[in-house]
Formats: sequence, structure tokens, C-alpha cells
Amino acid sequence: MIGNQYGKGPFMKKKALVAEFIGTFAIVFIGVGAITANHMLGGKSGLIGIALAYGLAYAAMISATAALSGGHLNPAVTVGLLAARKIDAATAVRYIVAQCLGAMVAMFVLQLAMPSMALAAVGFGTPALGENVTPFEGLLTEFILTFFLMFVFYGTLIDQRAPKMGGLFVGLIVIIGFLMSSSISGAAMNPARHFGPAFISWSFDNLWIYWVGPIAGASLAALIYNLILERQ
Repeated sequence: MIGNQYGKGPFMKKKALVAEFIGTFAIVFIGVGAITANHMLGGKSGLIGIALAYGLAYAAMISATAALSGGHLNPAVTVGLLAARKIDAATAVRYIVAQCLGAMVAMFVLQLAMPSMALAAVGFGTPALGENVTPFEGLLTEFILTFFLMFVFYGTLIDQRAPKMGGLFVGLIVIIGFLMSSSISGAAMNPARHFGPAFISWSFDNLWIYWVGPIAGASLAALIYNLILERQ
């Protein structure tokens, strides 16, 4: 289910961009908000609570935006579908801009909604490499996890043969990925998820990891599914 993002006319294109903006805004706002709230609660919600907030936000917003834009909400997913020729280059660029803007605005609003000291204490929720984790290890983790995310996305939202479950299973793989890799790479699996907090905190350490890893992983997954599993 690609949705109507390939519908003709500027009105449909604008609706798709609004959907991508709002969906990505929600993911970043809730994801970073959950990290900050956990800090304010003294760690009571814990890793599982943050993972659930992040993954369920993904599931809900993909389901809400799928009919309008395809529910990408992630530059890596957009580039992966571009590689599989499911979206054209001009639309892909517009989607990525809308996603990054959504992430940035979410962080601006979070600064108004939450104590600045709490946000600063968690590094504005910017995904970062864990202690003693090398850039290669972080890159490989982001690559593999986003490969899985894209594979599930393609298999449940793109492949016309699959039962349509909205974004439920994408949200589940995000929860699983977060639980596995939050202490390794920060479990971004989404360049916009890293870009918004990094831009606000002006902390661009290892920025390339969070673009190269997810985009490469998503592109490979989309190509494998498109060329080997989807085609009859």
C-alpha cells in the first residue's frame, strides 16, 4: 500500500508533504520527550518505556499517514523506495525536506514544552555512540536495524500480496531495534530522528553514521525485496 502520494496535482502533493511533516514531528517529539521524561522521573519508565513510546508512535503515525504519503516518515525509507523505483527523485527530495523540517520543529516545540535543563541533561535526545563503541560498530548497527525496518515496511505496506496491518509491524521492529541498540548507536534508524536533535543542540558528532548507515541499509533491503521477493 503506497497510498496516494503519486496522485496527480499540486494539492495531493501538498497533502503528502504535510502528512510527512506531521508524522515525523510526532516521532521525534514523542521519542525525545520519552527520553527526557524518563530522566525527570529518575529512570522509572526505563528503556522499555522509551522503546514503547518510540515504536508505538511510529506505528500510529505510519498508519495515519499511509493513505496520504505512504507513511515514510524517514529519509532512509524514502531513499530505499527511490532505489526500488517506487517513488520519483523530485518527490523523494520533497519528502526528505518535509521530514527533516518536522524533526527540527518538534525539537523547537519540545524546548517550550519541557524543562531546558532536563533536555540538556539527556543531550536533547540526540542518538549517540555508546561508551567504547567504535564508529564502525555504530554504522553497522544502524545499517542492519534499518535494513530490518525497511524490509518490514516493504513487506507490510508496499507488497500488494501482504495483509495490510498499517504501521503496526514497523512499530514493533522499531521497539525491538531500540531495545537492542540504544546503548550501541542510540537506535536512530532514521536520519531525521538524529538530525532534529543534533541541529537544535548543534552536536554533529558522527552525523555521517546516522545518514550513511540507515540509507544504505534501507536501500539494500528495498532492492532485495523488489528484485528478488516481490517480482514474479
